[in-house]
Amino acid sequence: MSAVVTLPVKRTAPGVFIALALTLAVGWLVVMLNGGQLFNQATTVSLLHVAAGLGLVAVGQTLVILGGSLDLSVAYVISLSTLVAAETMHGSDAALLPAVGLVLAVSAGIGLVNGLLVTKLRINAFIATVGVGLLLKGYLDNGYDGPAGKTAPALVASLGYQRVGPVPVSFLLLMGVAVAAWFAVTRTRFGHHLVAVGGDPEVARLSGVRNDRVLVTAHVLCSLCAGLAGIYLASRLGSGAPRVGVEGLYDLESIAAVVLGGTALAGGRGGVAGTVGGVLLLASIDAIFNQLEVDAFFKQVIRGVVIIAAVAVYARRSLRKRRGTAV
Repeated sequence: MSAVVTLPVKRTAPGVFIALALTLAVGWLVVMLNGGQLFNQATTVSLLHVAAGLGLVAVGQTLVILGGSLDLSVAYVISLSTLVAAETMHGSDAALLPAVGLVLAVSAGIGLVNGLLVTKLRINAFIATVGVGLLLKGYLDNGYDGPAGKTAPALVASLGYQRVGPVPVSFLLLMGVAVAAWFAVTRTRFGHHLVAVGGDPEVARLSGVRNDRVLVTAHVLCSLCAGLAGIYLASRLGSGAPRVGVEGLYDLESIAAVVLGGTALAGGRGGVAGTVGGVLLLASIDAIFNQLEVDAFFKQVIRGVVIIAAVAVYARRSLRKRRGTAV
């Protein structure tokens, strides 16, 4: 019987954190010269709220990308989750726990479908998850014209707006999820197998790794993270919103945060810590532009340039490493 190989997780380069520090330093200077303040409490709280929503999705996206897969249905999972949560709660604190449980069950079910389509039917992850996303979009567009349901007051007061000092409870939730994901990737058999599958599926299979089980688990975890993001957004909005996930570009933004954090889109290299850095970088750019009242179109152009530049830098590094290995 073949021995199971557990490959070590390659550490994420600290480049994203250097970029984050430089961005905050330059942003602080530019905002100050413009007569504003970047590091006041209101801006910090807003930045962390933005990071919380995007970060929850990006942590889950990291898991599937590490395994060499992808999930483009997360934006619709988020929208559906806000509606399931708000309509189940219907403004009642007594229905809070059942609503959260139902959201997580629905999210896990969608992740299971994604995982089975990718592993059992051998459908490309891009096509499979886009297809599932379009099915969810059809349901949302046909069933809802606008906000629906009402979030429980206790959830709004706690997850939506409560803070510990300047740190929102939602950001603490993100940190908890990120630490759990980091531990799973770096300290458990599942994490080592996930990286092995992303690095070379055939070698992993021949080494005794159950590739399909690993990828299905990663997709379920990714959808669960999207479900948590939906619960958080419902707590902020006070109701379900059928288009909040798409309008927030959580699918593309989460992938961008993962790539900025140094995780290879091909899988097998990266980590959760870098993703959190990528999330904070995108949230910081957003906060700086809001302070400067930059045009929304120009804001997206700059974000696109930053992402392309980051991918180019990582691609050059990988090329240099391959050339060095070949020599």
